[in-house]
Amino acid sequence: MKMGRRTAAFLAGVLTVSMLLSCSGPGEKRYEASFLELFDTASVVVGYAKSEDDFTKYSQKVYDELKVYNELFDIYNDYDGINNIKTINDNAGIKPVKVDKKIIDLLSFSEEMYEKTDGKVNVAFGAVLSLWHDHREAGLNNPGRATLPDYEELKKQNEHTNIEDMIIDKNASTVYLQDGSMSLDVGAIAKGYAVEQVSRFIQKEGMKNGMISVGGNVRTFGEKYDEKGKRVPWTVGIQNPDTSSDRKSIYDLHLSGYSLVTSGVYERYYVVDGKHYHHIIDPETLMPAKYFLSISIVCKDSGMADALSTAVFNMPYEEGSKMVEGLKGVEALWVFPDSTMKYSSGFEKWCGL
Repeated sequence: MKMGRRTAAFLAGVLTVSMLLSCSGPGEKRYEASFLELFDTASVVVGYAKSEDDFTKYSQKVYDELKVYNELFDIYNDYDGINNIKTINDNAGIKPVKVDKKIIDLLSFSEEMYEKTDGKVNVAFGAVLSLWHDHREAGLNNPGRATLPDYEELKKQNEHTNIEDMIIDKNASTVYLQDGSMSLDVGAIAKGYAVEQVSRFIQKEGMKNGMISVGGNVRTFGEKYDEKGKRVPWTVGIQNPDTSSDRKSIYDLHLSGYSLVTSGVYERYYVVDGKHYHHIIDPETLMPAKYFLSISIVCKDSGMADALSTAVFNMPYEEGSKMVEGLKGVEALWVFPDSTMKYSSGFEKWCGL
């Protein structure tokens, strides 16, 4: 059978397309597909369909949509015929860049999250994050020569992180960085935001019960079926930040129509003089935040969960707890450096505590 170019590209990246014989519902079976290329991480789609062919079509649509967001939100790579976040950064201080509405919507949402978190998550923080990124990449490539960014240089870069210098013209669909030394980094929001938008899209396409995970940014919709064919919430595990432990999950949550996002020290880090330095940088200290091993956020919107997981990671427990408790429909789990845990007042309803 001759496949179209997009289908062939998708299947080339699939790790698993399988029918899960248990937990099927009336007239539907449960399937799973996974692929690696997008957002530099593993993606998994689980859901119910009448046939493998139907599920493959759904999975293809999920892949295609995620690919669009991946290219638009990329800060490192150019793509033919596409103005993306990198294009905006390349034209900082030069000219406005006409972009897809998906970028306008992401950056507008990012402004809202900046206000909501009192600046703890800032897409205009790219000048500082890029300096850390360069040192981390160099350290990973040559561990024996790993170094930290110079603190005076970090402070200098931090002078170019004012989100008000990001000028969005919704009518013209343009974005202009009026500070020529400024750059955007949407890493704290992009994956969760894309997962949210794609989950909404695929439901409109007819997939009513499913779960999408991109690098641990999980969005559930509808429900699954248990062994007896009864509809029950999806089960989603919170990763143990101690990756050496045999216990891979510290809690299993039961979610239906909700998202789970976890930020932790184990995700991306490098070692300098025997000490680990992770990638979540506190905008106050300009150094990796030291309050927690991981933060997990549960709420309906995956984009909000992604942003809040970074913001709360950068706050002392008392400050983060106050913010979480003040947000309707948001719950959190804090894992401290000594591996003790605390959770918000409504967290237990998701795991039967």
